[in-house]
Amino acid sequence: MAVKLSLEALEVIDTIDRKGSFAAAAEALYRVPSALTYTIRKLEEDLGIELFDRSGHRATLTKAGAELLKEGRYLLDAAQTLECRVRRIATGVETDIAIAVSDLFDFQPVLDLLQAFYQQGFGTRVKLLREVYGGSWDALQSNRADISIGAPGDSPPGNGFGTHLLGQLEFVFAVAPHHPLATIPEPLNAEDIVQHRIVAAADSSRNLPPRTSGILSGQDTLTVPDMHTKLQAQISGIAIGYLPSPMAQSAVDKGLLLIKQVAEPKPVAPTFIAWRQQRPSEMGKAMQWLLGQLSQLSLAQLLVK
Repeated sequence: MAVKLSLEALEVIDTIDRKGSFAAAAEALYRVPSALTYTIRKLEEDLGIELFDRSGHRATLTKAGAELLKEGRYLLDAAQTLECRVRRIATGVETDIAIAVSDLFDFQPVLDLLQAFYQQGFGTRVKLLREVYGGSWDALQSNRADISIGAPGDSPPGNGFGTHLLGQLEFVFAVAPHHPLATIPEPLNAEDIVQHRIVAAADSSRNLPPRTSGILSGQDTLTVPDMHTKLQAQISGIAIGYLPSPMAQSAVDKGLLLIKQVAEPKPVAPTFIAWRQQRPSEMGKAMQWLLGQLSQLSLAQLLVK
């Protein structure tokens, strides 16, 4: 039986779904909308099913279309992995490298490093991702990233990640000067803290169980998308919580926060550069170069202040 489904058609379906319309997908794929329309209608005719519901303003997948795309994305990922592997075998250089950067870290040192990377002439495309907390490990496990900068604590079990220890990250408890806890005698105990709302940056993990830290049982919690928003929430006084010491100290120096001693401090956390483990013979030149340069960065250089 002839195969009626092509990788090109799957890529078109995936792009339409992500971009929300045929026109936006055509722009992203550098093709005209009519070409995408033809590809989809031809596939629908070949399969004898409707893939998109065109009754509304936005192109939405039918149930059959959604199932096709769900499974088809595995094929697209496998094809991309194969393409990268073949090129790496042929040339010794990766086609693409995705780097996940923790939301605790400043992008600038990474961008400075990429300036030198591009001068090496590898021809490798680089994608930068922003991950929160355990999402730094999840990005590696789910193949969203090849390298993760700022992976916290222990790695997920049984996944064979390579790691380089950046350092031990200290967290401090910080409140706004006008928050009720600002005037409570130190050290603050759990009974003092649990009465007030805490703010947490949402773990960006998609497959691994999300991690939480510093939240007491029964405590009201405000969840925000990243550490920058968490900092803003604490400065506003709407909530309290733990912050990396350099970030908190910068706000303290501006009179925006107070660091309060607590009876049960949050332990220091090891922070890593991590990557999916490979044999040295299987790691391309671009990956080797990046890991060599990244390992020379310090935790202090990377942290947002």
